[in-house]
This record gives sequence, structure tokens and C-alpha cells, in this order.
Amino acid sequence: MRRFTAALLVPAALGAVLTAAPAQAHPGKPPGIDNCTATACHFDVPPGTYDVTVRLGGATASSTRITGETRRSLLPETAAAAGEHISRSFTVDVRTPEGEPTGPDGTPGLDLSLGGSAPALAGIKVTPARHARQIVLIGDSTVCDQPADPYSGWGQQLPQYLRKGLSVANYADSGESTVTYLQNPQLWGTVQPRIRPGDLVLVQLAHNDKTTDEATYRANLETLVAGIRAQGGRPVLVTPIVRRWFNADGTLNNNTALLVNGLGVDHPAVIRSVAAAEHVPLIDLTAKTKALVESLGVEGSKSVYLYNEKRDNTHTSVHGATLYAGLVRDELLAQHLVPEGTVRVG
Repeated sequence: MRRFTAALLVPAALGAVLTAAPAQAHPGKPPGIDNCTATACHFDVPPGTYDVTVRLGGATASSTRITGETRRSLLPETAAAAGEHISRSFTVDVRTPEGEPTGPDGTPGLDLSLGGSAPALAGIKVTPARHARQIVLIGDSTVCDQPADPYSGWGQQLPQYLRKGLSVANYADSGESTVTYLQNPQLWGTVQPRIRPGDLVLVQLAHNDKTTDEATYRANLETLVAGIRAQGGRPVLVTPIVRRWFNADGTLNNNTALLVNGLGVDHPAVIRSVAAAEHVPLIDLTAKTKALVESLGVEGSKSVYLYNEKRDNTHTSVHGATLYAGLVRDELLAQHLVPEGTVRVG
């Protein structure tokens, strides 16, 4: 694997003219649009953080969205009028494994996919990010980079809300509790050393703490907070997304929906308590997702979860994960946890 040191921005109407091209069509030439086909780009770069600038548009009206690596949404669908070109930039984390920490390694390098109703890529530039900030995610299957449709974690959709200079390093992993995340060397033992001074580290672990007693759960959260701070990171505790489990009156006021486990441990309440005691910012995603799901009602909320596809009231669809990532984005801004200019709104 060769180290990438430069990039090229070359005009072309990919959606109209390109066919499959090898990753290194011109040996010795800095990778650029020659590394792309009409639907995808591949850059042979080592793990790291990269700034990507794309030039979208062409002779006809276009609408392009970009995903990358393990189905991460990196750029929301962006329209350009006929003859118009629009430049957009984002920062992406390239790592191995590229998705869940306990999953397969994935494809080396940076892979981008071009989608949307009428994708058109006119140019692309990829450069190592020199001064990027990083949001690290620690969580479970409701947060992680899910490998296959129709599943999506909200952390998988968060990057599309961020601009160049702020990346998401999603180390959430399916099936994990606070107990297993701390015990597994592929998880906390790998993630903690990668936390850099100033990194924002969001922790949402609760769905799988079904047999964790309150004292252990609290202690595990405190261990994560202390470990993040030891690396110079900035911990943020996140209460879990609700399960779509309605009462007869159309509310979610029950233990299943609100993540109270079989031992009676009220996970969101414990998280709120630890955040207050440790003076840690709190994103109360339980309260926010509860309000959203109740407002949509029994039928309207089915599309947020995978009820129609899997009769699944815990895991979110791409649509639902995008809505929930938007709630996280709003809280990051409202609590001034990230610089305003690094977040997309609207």
C-alpha cells in the first residue's frame, strides 16, 4: 500500500462518460478522477484522516449523494442545475477494520460510492487532513456502521451533517454492553489509545446491558469517562434511543421502550446521574427519540425502525438513523460541543 501525498482535481462528466477504470490507471500520477468510475472511486491510501473535495454537476441537471467505506453517509444529496458545478468538502476516517471493530477488515484504502437520482462527479481531490477534529463514537448496533441493508446505525449517518475539518471515527459494535466493550481488547483496548487530545467521544451503551446491575453499570460508565479524559478526550454521555414499543394510549412509557432492564435498572436515569456527577455533557437521546416516535404515532414510526422489513422495533432504517443523527447534530450545536462552521444545517 503506497502513501498518498498529493491529489488532482480534474474536470470530467463522470456520470456521462466514464466506464470502469483501474485504481491506478496512470502509474506515478497523483490519484484523482482517474480513480473513479461512474458510480464509485477507490484511492489506495493508508489508514488515516482525509479531506475530500468534490466538484459536482455537468451538462444536464444532476443530483448526487456520496457514501463511503462501510455504507457511511458522507455527503447528502446535492442538486446542481444544467451547466452548473458545485464544490463540497468533507473529512473521512479511513481505518482497519473499516466498519465495526470486531468485523472484517474490509477493502484497504478509501472507497466512495456515488448515488442520488442523477449522480454527476466532475472532479475530486483527496488530501491527508492536517488539522481535523474527530468525533469518536462508542456504542452498540443502534450506533454502529451496519454492514448491510436495511440496517443503519445513527453513527453511520452522522458524517453527512459534518463539513470538512470534522470527521467521525465510529467504533460502535453490534451486541456490546458496557461490560463487553470494556473487556474486549478489540474494543476499549484498541479505541482508548486512539483518542487524541481534544477529541469529542460520544458514549451510548445500554441496549445490551440487560443483566448488568446498577452499581456495575454506573462503575462502567465512570471507567469510560475517566479513560477518555486520561487521553485528553472530551466525553459526552448519550442516553439510548428508545425501542418502538407503544402502550395502548400511544405513549412509550414502559420499561421495554425506555430501556429499563430485567433487574429494574433504568439505564437513561443512571446515565443522566453519572453525567451530572462527573460534569460531563449529556445528550438525552432517549427523551428526544421518545418525543419524535410518539409524535409520528404507531403507523408513522414504522418507517423509522425496521418494523416493516424485519418486525424489528429496536434497530433503525436508513431513514430512521438519519433522523436520529440529526437529533445528535442538533445537540452538538446547541451545547456548543463542536464549532458551528463544521456542521451542516438545514
